[in-house]
Amino acid sequence: MALPINSSAFSDALVILGAAGLVIPAFARAKISPVIGFILVGAAIGPTALGALVDDYPWLYYITISNQHAIEPFAEFGIILLLFSIGLELSFRRLWTMRKRVFGLGSAELLLSAAAIGGALFLSGRQSESGALGLGLALALSSTALVLPLVGTTGAVGRNAFAMLLFEDLALVPIIFVLGALAPYGDTAGWDGLARTLGLGAAIIAVMMIGGRFFLPRLFAQAARAKNPELFLAASLLVVILASVATAAAGLSPIVGALLAGILIAETDYHAEVELVTAPFKGLALGVFLISVGMSLDWPTIFDQWPKLLLAVFGVCAIKAIITGLLLRFSGAGRAVATETGVLMSAPSETTLIVLGVAAQAALIAPATAAFWQVVTAIGLTITPILARIGHDVARRISDAQADEAPDAAPDHGRAIIAGFGRVGRLVAQMLDAHNRPYMAVDANIDTVTAARKRGYQAMFGDIGRPGMIEHLNLGHASALILTMDDPVQTVRLTRRARMLHPDLTIVARARDPNHAAELYKAGATDAVPETLESSLQLSEAVLVDLGVAMGPVIASIHEKRAELRAKIMEMSETNREPPLRGRRLRDAASGAEDEHPEEAGL
Repeated sequence: MALPINSSAFSDALVILGAAGLVIPAFARAKISPVIGFILVGAAIGPTALGALVDDYPWLYYITISNQHAIEPFAEFGIILLLFSIGLELSFRRLWTMRKRVFGLGSAELLLSAAAIGGALFLSGRQSESGALGLGLALALSSTALVLPLVGTTGAVGRNAFAMLLFEDLALVPIIFVLGALAPYGDTAGWDGLARTLGLGAAIIAVMMIGGRFFLPRLFAQAARAKNPELFLAASLLVVILASVATAAAGLSPIVGALLAGILIAETDYHAEVELVTAPFKGLALGVFLISVGMSLDWPTIFDQWPKLLLAVFGVCAIKAIITGLLLRFSGAGRAVATETGVLMSAPSETTLIVLGVAAQAALIAPATAAFWQVVTAIGLTITPILARIGHDVARRISDAQADEAPDAAPDHGRAIIAGFGRVGRLVAQMLDAHNRPYMAVDANIDTVTAARKRGYQAMFGDIGRPGMIEHLNLGHASALILTMDDPVQTVRLTRRARMLHPDLTIVARARDPNHAAELYKAGATDAVPETLESSLQLSEAVLVDLGVAMGPVIASIHEKRAELRAKIMEMSETNREPPLRGRRLRDAASGAEDEHPEEAGL
């Protein structure tokens, strides 16, 4: 049954899609972060801003969101997809290497920040011991959904921020149970419930880890063989939702399940493809979350209590920034990293709102107090991108910034990327191995990848022709891109794209004939190797040697001829001013070139 045109679902979808498609590009053109753009959109269309004027101006109904709670499930789904994508960048090996940061630095940051904030509130006489503890734990949390998209999970700042945020996400459920047990009406049932939840959660996680290692490769292998992106997307979302539902059913946070699902898929050959197909959904859902953050700003309260709110926001951010920065300094980080990370992590989190609600429900704090700190949290979330910029600018002025910002020793630094792993790609890999040159082969056929890995080749599953895959391969750290596919049009398109993104990258491409090679040079290839010419040169070499000509002069003449032909092909690429193919197949265009310029095409 069709929904009426005045349905809130239609108007809400109109606002969200309008923000994503119209408003956010305008912010991007003005060099304003999309994070700030979504939050400002939410602040403008919220129930205390333009939404409050709908009764007087009914047309505002179509550019405001009438029911903030209706979009909250989509906002939560955005956070789940964000944690899932973070898990795709991890592995169990990396988590093991991070264990000291996560459980050492992360726990110290959370507990010390909570103690300092709670202690300040208790000493001011505004809160009881239990209320101060509840507020301290709530406000000590930092925003995973905002911080990680700003700095990522690599680099000195990203690594430390991610370790602390990961511990906070893991500690969320124990915090909720502890606050419930501290309630005036609480008893030992709260501690028993915590023990049961942690035990059941550990069992569920163990089942997911064992079952995931067995079932996920088979599930995604079937989706890959179907060569259907929609099926791959459906399988990915199914895994995310099932993992989140499983941990939620056990009493844990659904984001724990999403993170674990991402880590399990990261251990398979399909993580790159999964990350690409889920990226659009993650971005839109995260935008919905940011809009909901802006909508939570209560403008009347802000105008009435702005001095207190300003003092509260500044106090919380200052305490967290100082404690985080000092902990990082004591752990060996440089001043620039400690400063930037401390300022970045200083604002409260979206999970702060959850803990505040639990503390109010447990009667640890008054409803009015919870409402006040909810506004403080919303303001803190709104200014998080600004704090990130301030922290970064301050860090740049510190003398040891360059040393602190040294990137991780990436395992893929300096390796060649071989696109396509048929007979040509395998031979290239063998020659690279013979000269101890690292490489990674990428192929869209999972059976080819599986067979190659069994034979000892470094290969991964991925469709390099899919939008976004070129960017995902991190070609900025690659020594060369080698295109071996037998697809002339796609080879030219990928060469042009890679050259646009990485002007200094070495690009070597397989060409069918001289005309195709000329197109590749025009697209930006460093070297284009025509199969027809190479086979002719090899045949000539064999003939001359069999006729008794010495090997040295033969090789020298072959090299000289190859250089001569290459110069002619490059000259063709510079003098051929035809417009782009515009729908013609490259093979047809090459045939036309041979008819018009037989002396050049034949070489």
